[in-house]
Amino acid sequence: MSTTAIASASNIQMNYMKLLVTQLQNQNPLDPLDNNEMASQLAQFSQLAQLESMNSSFAKVLETFERSYANSLLGKSITFYSMNEMTGELERKVGTVDSVFNDPKTGESLLGVTVVDGEETSEYTLSLGAVVLIEN
Repeated sequence: MSTTAIASASNIQMNYMKLLVTQLQNQNPLDPLDNNEMASQLAQFSQLAQLESMNSSFAKVLETFERSYANSLLGKSITFYSMNEMTGELERKVGTVDSVFNDPKTGESLLGVTVVDGEETSEYTLSLGAVVLIEN
C-alpha cells in the first residue's frame, strides 16, 4: 500500500508536468497560463506526495504497535464471543492466549487461544478486535 501510494502520487505529479509542458507549448500567446495557478497546483501535488509518505510511515508504526500489543497478551486470559453452530447464538468464551502470529495474506496479527470448558478443550484463532476483556 505505502509504495503504491507514493508511486501513484509521483505518477500523478509526472503526468501533471507533462500536461503542463504541453499546455505551455500550445498556449495562446495573447492569453498565457497564470503563473500563480501553476505554482499553486505544483505545491498541492507536493503536499499530496508528502501526506502519502506520512500515511505510509504511520501505517508502519501502527503495525509495530499492533504486534507489540498482541505479544503482550501471551499467557493472559481473554474473553470473546463465538457463534454456537447448533443454536446460531453468540456464546461468551474465556480462554488463554497461547500464540501470536500474522496472517500471511493480510499481515493482521492473530491470536491462538485455548478454551477449556470442563473436560473439553477448544482452539480458536481470533483477531485483536474480537477480544472484549483481558485479565491476568
